[in-house]
Amino acid sequence: MKQAGCDDEDTNGGVVMVSPYSQKEEIQQVVYRILDTNLDRTREGLRIIEEWCRFGLNSSQLVAECKNLRQEVARWHTEEMRAARDTPGDAGTELSHTREEQRSSIKSLLEANFCRVQEAMRVLEEYSKLYDPNMGKAFKQMRYRVYTLESSLMGYQRHQMLLRSHLYLITSPDDKLLETVEAALKGGLTLLQYRDKNADDHVRLEQATKLRQLCHAYGALFIVNDRVDLALAVDADGVHLGQQDMPIAMARQLLGPQRLIGRSTTNMSEMQEAIAQGADYIGVGPVYETPTKVGKAAAGLEYVSYAAKNSSLPWFAIGGIDANNVNDVIDAGAKRVAVVRAIMQAEQPTLVTQYFLSQLNRIQPVGTKAYV
Repeated sequence: MKQAGCDDEDTNGGVVMVSPYSQKEEIQQVVYRILDTNLDRTREGLRIIEEWCRFGLNSSQLVAECKNLRQEVARWHTEEMRAARDTPGDAGTELSHTREEQRSSIKSLLEANFCRVQEAMRVLEEYSKLYDPNMGKAFKQMRYRVYTLESSLMGYQRHQMLLRSHLYLITSPDDKLLETVEAALKGGLTLLQYRDKNADDHVRLEQATKLRQLCHAYGALFIVNDRVDLALAVDADGVHLGQQDMPIAMARQLLGPQRLIGRSTTNMSEMQEAIAQGADYIGVGPVYETPTKVGKAAAGLEYVSYAAKNSSLPWFAIGGIDANNVNDVIDAGAKRVAVVRAIMQAEQPTLVTQYFLSQLNRIQPVGTKAYV
């Protein structure tokens, strides 16, 4: 900070003389304006986030945390700060950016407002040290709470979308990969897993990036098979692990609490282990023999029936399921199924997707058939 009586340059390169008698008061007013602007920005951003927690997620816990943060922010918004406001003289009111004029999805809207709140809180933390050091300490702690809120909200939103997803499409290598996936998304698909065991990493990275963008544009979850590193690289919603893949605990440490982790299971013991180890969902199968799992015996409808009665996690029946047998799987107790060839090799993926969803969303019978 310059001493009283020093020259200063204006934005046009000219020299402005600052009166030694008014500099302290002028700086104080500028600090008040900075605090006022960023307090408003913080409260507005938190309110936008709170509205989604309330109406989009119906989470009273997340709503309460947003409300508590807003009220704590408001406590620091004093009359002297409001009195220093000079909206007509604020050069920033006319500035905008094309990225601020539209949002591609709820996710991008939330991310933008979390960034807005976090940046504003950082400004408040620093400039409030010139006003009240206790305010700086308070906003440092609140900023960390906002980081936690963001992780909790994004994780909660993914879990809610997972619970609402009844059809899970797992990709197979295909020249029309993007076209087929988009057709399924148009049919109502909300959960996709990218699986390609043989492609080079640069191909996987390119395809996974495009698929993630496509899924998020349609409001669907995007999961990567096996590869935690690839899931992180493309900002996937989670990873699906087989029995021979990385332990769930290690994947969770790398991915954090906000991303989803699925685990394949073929029997009762593997199911209970996956639940105990902290998986977010499980695959149950293969229900029927399938070429995607060469040499693996079918677990059968008996395992589907067992999962219906014993799994505390969302689960997807998988393995050889198609339009001809899906109702048998549903009657065995499945409310969610995962498919590969039935959609990836379909002539009309949109219509096949809609058919699966219509069957999965039909009224479940009071009792399910027993296959034990």
